[in-house]
This record gives sequence, structure tokens and C-alpha cells, in this order.
Amino acid sequence: MTPPIDAHVRLDTHPTHPSAVTAVLTGSQARIALMALEAADWTVAADNVLVLARIDHEEPYWARDAAKHLSADGITVDITPRLREAMDEEWTWANYPMPWCTRSEIREVSNQAQKIHDDIRHGHLLIHAHAHDGHTTVAVGTYLGRDGKSVYLHGENHLRQIADTFDSPAQALLAFEKVHGADMHSGPTPLTDTERAAIEARSVFDVTTAKSESTRPEPETVPVYLADAGDHDALLDTFLNRTASSRNGGPGRMTRPTPSTSHRPCASNASTKPRPTRPPGP
Repeated sequence: MTPPIDAHVRLDTHPTHPSAVTAVLTGSQARIALMALEAADWTVAADNVLVLARIDHEEPYWARDAAKHLSADGITVDITPRLREAMDEEWTWANYPMPWCTRSEIREVSNQAQKIHDDIRHGHLLIHAHAHDGHTTVAVGTYLGRDGKSVYLHGENHLRQIADTFDSPAQALLAFEKVHGADMHSGPTPLTDTERAAIEARSVFDVTTAKSESTRPEPETVPVYLADAGDHDALLDTFLNRTASSRNGGPGRMTRPTPSTSHRPCASNASTKPRPTRPPGP
């Protein structure tokens, strides 16, 4: 049995952001919990206070995943009733035009987009140029480091995908200019409303609000719901022959951005549809 660690993590909903999650750490070994959460891409917002803010609004799901791993390591985890309610909530993106995707596949698509977003945010993926193809934002960039690949990105927020790869930045830029030269702009794409909201959620806030909750529910270990592994690469078209059809909505959990119908990144048959669910509350 793993010996207990003198670290306590209290997970709660963010005081101002509709889907973000906060973690307040206490105990003489709180640093262990802090490092574990940072490794899972939580952001330090104040002394022993971390925030999980994502562009796919799946923070409660990944907070539950973090709780499971922290508890397995011998760290005490408390989850407030309001966050537990958000974790148990069933929802799907409104008017999601990929009905062949199961709920876990939808989460996998959005998590891949989150990884691209994080790579850009952390400086691992350098964006050379961007454009608007009449439907959504497209961009071209290169992963930094030895043997880094150049990629063509299609879509915004939780729908951004790697639609093509190139052997060099020169090849990527030439191909991008050939298709989008008239509307091509240098540098990264402008921040979306969803990205700006996530940045604000990760900023320093009133830690008194985060620490004021007196309710201390029993620690809860929550099972992980694994996403189905889809054969994404086999289903992505090259961008030179792609005609996108994407409409993205605003941030927040009440109004979900609308994905592109031109992509079929899920592995399920088109006849498989996610179970209808009630849209989440604010």
C-alpha cells in the first residue's frame, strides 16, 4: 500500500470561469501535489492554488482524472459538491454535426485540439502564417526541436486539427501560400473568445474566494472514462483538396461551438450517434 503523503488537495469550481476548476493545496508535502498537477497542465495562479482551464470545456472530466491519480499516490483529495455535480453532468455540444461520434470520441477529438493549443501556448509549435478560408481559420506551423515536423492546421478551439504534414517549413509555407496566398497573414492566429477566457481563468484571482468553502466532503476517487481510439490519421484529408465547412460559437458551457462537417475524425460508423443529453448549466 502506498504510504500517505502530507498533502491535501481541495478541488472546486472556478469562482468566475464557467467550466474551469481550482485546486487549493495544503500540507507539509503540498509541493508533491503541485508538481503532479503542473505535469497535468494545471497552472499556478497563486501560492498553493492551481487552475485547470481548457478550450474544450472538459475541465471537470480531467479534474476527476487528476483526483484519481493523486489519490492513488497517497494524496488526500476532496471534491466540493458543486464540482462533483459538474463531473457527473452529461452533455454534448449543441448541434454537433458529427453524429457518428460517440461521447468518448467527441472528447478525444477535442483533447487532440487541446494538445495543439497547449503546444502553441507553451512554445513547442511555432505558427508561421494563418488565413481564413471562408469558413474557419487555417494556419501553418512547425514543431520546434530536432526533426520537428511542419503541419497544416484547420479549425479553431476544440475543432482544430492537424490536416496535413510536411517535411520542412519551406514546403509547408509554399503549399499554404499556393492555396491561401490572397488572404495569408504572417504570424499566429488571433486569439478566439474561448482562448481569451481560458487565459483570464488562469490569471491570479481572489484566493480568499477559492479557500472560503467550509464544506469538506469525503475524498472521492472517480473512475476514468477512456476515449475510444479512432483511426484519425486515416480519416484526415489533405488540405489542398479540402473544402471546409465550420462554424464556431462563443465560449462557455451553455453555448458550444459548432464543429466542421467536413471532418470525420471519429472511428465509429456514421449510424452511431451519441445519446441525447441535457445541455449543461452555467
